[in-house]
Amino acid sequence: MIDVESLKEKLIARVHASEAPAEVAKAPEFRELYAQIPSLPPEDRGDFGKRVNELKKAVDDAIGQRKAELATVALPTIDVTAPFDVNSSEPLLLPASQGTLHPLTQEIERVSAIFNRMGFVTEQSREIDDQFHMFETLNFPKGHPARDDYDTFMTVETDQDGDPLIAPAHTSTMQNRVLKKYQGNLAQGEAIAVVVPDRTFRNEDLDARHEHTFYQVEGVYVAKGVHAGMLVATLQKFLEEYYGRSLNVRVNPFYFPFTEPSFEFALECPFCEDGCSVCSHSKWIELLGCGMIHPNVLAAAGIDSDEFTGFAFGCGIDRLVMMKHNIEDIRHLESAKLNFLRQF
Repeated sequence: MIDVESLKEKLIARVHASEAPAEVAKAPEFRELYAQIPSLPPEDRGDFGKRVNELKKAVDDAIGQRKAELATVALPTIDVTAPFDVNSSEPLLLPASQGTLHPLTQEIERVSAIFNRMGFVTEQSREIDDQFHMFETLNFPKGHPARDDYDTFMTVETDQDGDPLIAPAHTSTMQNRVLKKYQGNLAQGEAIAVVVPDRTFRNEDLDARHEHTFYQVEGVYVAKGVHAGMLVATLQKFLEEYYGRSLNVRVNPFYFPFTEPSFEFALECPFCEDGCSVCSHSKWIELLGCGMIHPNVLAAAGIDSDEFTGFAFGCGIDRLVMMKHNIEDIRHLESAKLNFLRQF
């Protein structure tokens, strides 16, 4: 006859050592116990069956406890943002010789290099900023209707004044900062000459010509005796260097709160002589906004507008790249499609 008490200790020990404790409830020892009952004297069957049931209950209780223990075991933390987890071997990485720069990165470096040779220094923008630098330092006071034109992304986080922080809609958010940073140049008889190529964001309806994420290059130049002719000449020289050919340019009056006078800058299409799909057969391409820096913007940076003048411009780098490579859809640039990127 099987000793029920000894079997109880054996099965419970097995439960505590098991990673799948429920399997112990199906142990063959239980079948052997039940098979033994018919061979017992009738007067012993009731007591034996009772002890078997008590054994079964004790094992079930142990299984429940073991399951609870397994559920509370501290597992090692896995960083789900990591390229591979702690249980994986390090993957084989492609050699750097097989990688390339993104076409936008290539052109940002080229744009910066051209302006560096013209005497401009390069600064970086921010991807989260405050409304003071986005609007107020640029002559957009609170309540100004022109603020609505920028389709600005607002965050739930606020600044010290309780205004929502923003994803900058233009790299002009850096204008006040660079004017202050390089203000000492003016005292030494040198110009403030800075470009800021970086990423910007707007709540746009996406199509072939509009993206919610794109790149701009902001340019700022301040010194004594700066005039609009210098602005036009600077942009014309930059574009001729960028496209590698002589170009005619023109400016049309426009409105920006942070420049006065303000212009839309257009260049003769660098891809045709009689009109093409890039210029909509007009032979001219409206490319960027620019103008003479408004006295209020200079004053906000602590610069005397009676003594110093300057110009500023903002140009979409994505548009430069699309024109240069005849790309028909701006969304290709942010798509991460290898069959597109491998062309560059």
